[in-house]
Amino acid sequence: MENINDEKFSKYQVTIRFYMDEEFMTLVPAHRTFINELIDKSIIDYYAVSMETQRSWMIINAADKNAVEAYLKQSTLYNYWTIEIDELFVYDSQAYRLPALQLN
Repeated sequence: MENINDEKFSKYQVTIRFYMDEEFMTLVPAHRTFINELIDKSIIDYYAVSMETQRSWMIINAADKNAVEAYLKQSTLYNYWTIEIDELFVYDSQAYRLPALQLN
C-alpha cells in the first residue's frame, strides 16, 4: 500500500448521493468494515452519512482522482452511489491543531 504521508498525496472531498432498496441494508456491515479499514490506514480522514438526505461525505487521501475512485469501487455499496470528487486546496480542522495549553 502507498504511504499516505508521501507529499504526492492530496486530499479529496467525496460527496455521495445514494439510494436504498431491500438489499442495501444487508450490505452496510461489510461496507462499514471496509470504511473502518481505510480510516485505520489514514486513507479516510473523516466519514459522515445523512440518512435524512441520503448523502455521505468523506475526505480521502490519494494520489489522484482515479485512486479515489479505485478505493470507492471496493465498497459493497458502490452500485448505489452517485459520486462527486473534488480535490481540496485547503483543509483545516481542530484535528490538525495543537492541543490547547492548559495551565494547572
